[in-house]
Order: sequence, then structure tokens, then C-alpha cells
Amino acid sequence: MGKTLILLLCAGACALDAAAPSVFVIRDARIVTVSGPVLERGAVLIRDGLIQEVGASVAIPADAWVIEGKGLTVYPGLIDALSTLGIAEAASTTAATTRGSGRTPGPPSTPSTPATPSETPGPPSMPATTGPQARGPEDRPSNTSWVRAADLISPSDRRLEAARSAGFTTAVTFPPRGIFAGQGAVINLAGEKAGQMVIASPAGLYLTVSGGGFSSFPGSLFGVMAYIRQVFLDTENYVLAKQAYQNQPAGTRRPAYDRALEGVLDAPRLLIPASRAVELDRMIRFAAELNRRAVLYGGHEAYRAADLLKKSGTPLLVSLRWPERSRDADPEEQEPLRTLELRERAPSTPATLAKAGVPFAFYTEGITTSRELQRAIKRALDAGLSPADALRAFTLSAAEIYGVADRLGSLDKGKIANLVVTSGELFQEKTQVKYVFIDGLKYEPLPETPEEVTR
Repeated sequence: MGKTLILLLCAGACALDAAAPSVFVIRDARIVTVSGPVLERGAVLIRDGLIQEVGASVAIPADAWVIEGKGLTVYPGLIDALSTLGIAEAASTTAATTRGSGRTPGPPSTPSTPATPSETPGPPSMPATTGPQARGPEDRPSNTSWVRAADLISPSDRRLEAARSAGFTTAVTFPPRGIFAGQGAVINLAGEKAGQMVIASPAGLYLTVSGGGFSSFPGSLFGVMAYIRQVFLDTENYVLAKQAYQNQPAGTRRPAYDRALEGVLDAPRLLIPASRAVELDRMIRFAAELNRRAVLYGGHEAYRAADLLKKSGTPLLVSLRWPERSRDADPEEQEPLRTLELRERAPSTPATLAKAGVPFAFYTEGITTSRELQRAIKRALDAGLSPADALRAFTLSAAEIYGVADRLGSLDKGKIANLVVTSGELFQEKTQVKYVFIDGLKYEPLPETPEEVTR
């Protein structure tokens, strides 16, 4: 009986190994490394979750599973640079909020922006909660800076599989609620356990400028900006007080622990919303005043502010949810010329940024299917963006902005084996995602639904 059990256990282990091999070779494929030249015919060797070799000639190990790549193209896995992917609470709230609306909402926009719901940039967001009336900045209202997305990740989030099917292997995901919403994490979009999915944490502190839900301070744009400024002033004083106590604890009253300020100190960068040109200018100057590294998100009117962004060196995350007329809008309503111009010219922003040398990356703002993604990218390509710059914005540029380019964003030896294998050029209409590799494990995309095919 004992021998039989051992044999059964060994057989089961062999079955698992066969189902999930750790060594792959994709050979005779077109290899787009992003960091170097395109190999018209080459191979990628994957072992134990890492890229072991990339080149025109790669020796095939005896234990490798070989994928014939003739007619296929291999790219680095796509990165969604701003999302809530993997955070189940955000997924359930988004579904309830958008049922029947046909889109995923963003976080509250800058109050000065006359944006319709379909024109609001940002990752999927949860509505603000109405709390007790704030008495002042010392209450730290709408501040959960200590919350970490890495602690909220759920491998069972159904959106992960949809994102993988569109070619995404990685996302930078953030808690979406509040002015100081919390710390983001760079995650892979697959894993049996949440801890296996996290690549880097914290990735940055996600800020909004919404004063919604407050009957008093900071219930306006002016109040929110003043509140953010006050929190950073408090953080500076907090650091000085801690240093003074550490230098001479005897006879010195110890400062109280403040988790909201500790969260601010933990952030390697700030993510700040800015879509209109005036907001981009304002937030660049605001970040400089705070003396913190910043990444702006939204950016639809950055075609007006490329020189400003270039001079400041501030990276920009560009939403692929281009401005559109609301489905519920009155067809007889006359829209302002500025709104019409924004809707027409927003897709030219990526090309303008690329030409000016501004570092930028894309985020999907809830776009979930390959066809939706292709349509959104096509608008940017039609407005002058090159396919190479589009690919870089989805891969290496996103990795560079978040400081993980040593691990992600290109097909280089030693990097995490996150790849997408397609039937042709990535952003062409008829191209299909054939396979996705995440941490060296192979996934096949979900079949398209009839609705997706006919859209």
C-alpha cells in the first residue's frame, strides 16, 4: 500500500511538471526586443521564469518545450502603467458603478476641468465616501497613504485574464479611493498567490484632487491643493522631529507616530492628475514646490504642453480612453470649440510627446479587449505616432518610469520572462494574441466573444 501511494504521488508530480514546464524555446520567430534591433528570425529561451537567451542562433536544451514560431512575432509583455488590476474591491465597485454604461470610470477629475464622464482620465476608481465633517488638515481626511496595493492583490480578480488576453503581462496597480489614495505596486498578471505576483512595492503614491464627499474642508479644488501642501509641510516637520528625538532621546518628548505621514515618506514618487495644458503647468510647478519626484497622469491636452514637460523632465502617463461625446448628451446641444478641439487632437498627444523626447507611457483606463485596444492605439497611430514609439510606451518606457527597467520592458537576457506572442504586427487590426508568458509560464488568450468580433 505504501509503495502504491508513493508511485501515485510521483505520477502526480510528473503530471504537474508536464502541465507547467519551466523551459521553453520559441524558435524561428520574429523577435522585437525593444531595447535593440529587431531579429527577423530568432529564438527566445526561457528557463525558470527568466529569459536565458535571445538571439538569431540559440541552442535548444534537451529539456525544452519547443514552440514553432514561424509566422509569429515575439514582443515584451505589455505594461498597463496605471490601473486597479488585481484589487478585487475596485473590480466589484467598478462593475456596480458602470453596469449599463459601457465604460469604466476614472477617478474624480480636476474640478477645473469641464470633463464629461467619458472624458475623465484615470484608472478605474471607487466613489469617494462621505465621512464626518473635517475640522482641519490635522484630521488627515481622505488620506490612506499607508495602504499598499501589494497587500490588496487577489489572484482571483477576473479582470486579470481579460488583460492577459489583450497582451498585458504586467500592471502598475493602485488603491483608488481618496486624495492620498495609497501606495501602488508593479505586479505580474498571474500567480497562484498574491505574493508571487508582486514585482516592486511601493511604486508610488496615487493622488487625486477630488474634494467630493466633504461638506467643508477640503471640499474644493483650492482646499484640496492647500490640504496636500499642508500634509507635505507636516511631513517635513515630522522628519525633523524624529531626527531631533533620535539624536537626543533623553530629555526630549518623543513625536507621535503618524501613519499618514509615514506613508508619504515611503513613496518613491507621486502620481498627480493633469489633463488640460493649464493643469499640466500647474502640477509641474506644484511638484517642484513639494520637492518630490512626480509622474503626471491623464495628459490628453499635452499636445499643448510638450515643451513644458520636456523642460521639467516630468514623465506623463497618457490615458488611452480618448475624449468622446457622452452617449447621453443632447444631440442638439452646441459644444464649445475647445471641447471639439480636445476631442479631435487628443490622440495626437503621444506623437507630439515622442517628437519632443518627453518620457511617456500608456494606461488603458479600463479598456479590456484586444479590439478595443487596437482601436485606441490606431487613433494615436493615425495621428502620427510610430508603431515603435507606441510599443515602447507600453513596455520599456513604462518600466523606466517606475524604475523596474532592469527587470521588465524588453527582451534581454536575465529579465523576467514576460512575453506576448502574436500572429503579426502587434497593433494591426487582424493580429491575434497567440500566447502570453508571465514569469515563464505560458497562457493562451480567452476566445473572443461574437460581440467583440463584430464591434
